[in-house]
Amino acid sequence: MSDEQNIIEIHHVTIAHVENIVLKDINFVVGNGEFIYLIGKTGSGKSSLLKTLYAELQACEGDVHVCGFDLQKIKRKKVSMLRRKLGIIFQDFELLSDRSVHDNLKFVMKATGWKSKADMIARSEEVLEQVGLGTKGYKMPHELSGGEQQRVAIARALLNEPELILADEPTGNLDPATTEGILQLLKDISIKGTSVIMATHDYTAIQKFQTRTVVCEDGALVEKPVHAIS
Repeated sequence: MSDEQNIIEIHHVTIAHVENIVLKDINFVVGNGEFIYLIGKTGSGKSSLLKTLYAELQACEGDVHVCGFDLQKIKRKKVSMLRRKLGIIFQDFELLSDRSVHDNLKFVMKATGWKSKADMIARSEEVLEQVGLGTKGYKMPHELSGGEQQRVAIARALLNEPELILADEPTGNLDPATTEGILQLLKDISIKGTSVIMATHDYTAIQKFQTRTVVCEDGALVEKPVHAIS
């Protein structure tokens, strides 16, 4: 059984692509409201671990509990219920280019079971305010800067009040000043009680915003102090 104080518990887990083992016999526990960096070289298993956490990829062995779901036993029809408890943020924003910011958010709400138009409008305005874009809901994605587009992606991830946010290189396409703002926003979200796991290559950001850091290396998941990472 998983501990209700922990949003993620994985024990003795092996993750592989086809027959290629990426991570072997890893253990990883994340508490409510924790902010964690997940780092490692390209191909070291960061994205594979995140995909395992949102049930895109199934672990070969071990126990995986996320947001109260046993992912080794989860039925496909329950995956959508799991993902309503998750917010997922990607490096390239993945906004729908043919509709406004508000309509991007409404699209996700409809897909996750929202019915009331008034509730959708209110929630859209609420999350945009939270990410500092309260006046930008009518804009099209191409009218926004890269940093603003990533803030919309974060707003989208917050719509269903997730227990956990998985951010895969969310600052990879952003300049340093914009990166700092996005990092602060994610940190603020974690302070309010949502756990955040951020996969990143940005070692400068890691040094500036120091927090718990785990490293994918040589098929293992290793916790390291920030000063030991280079």
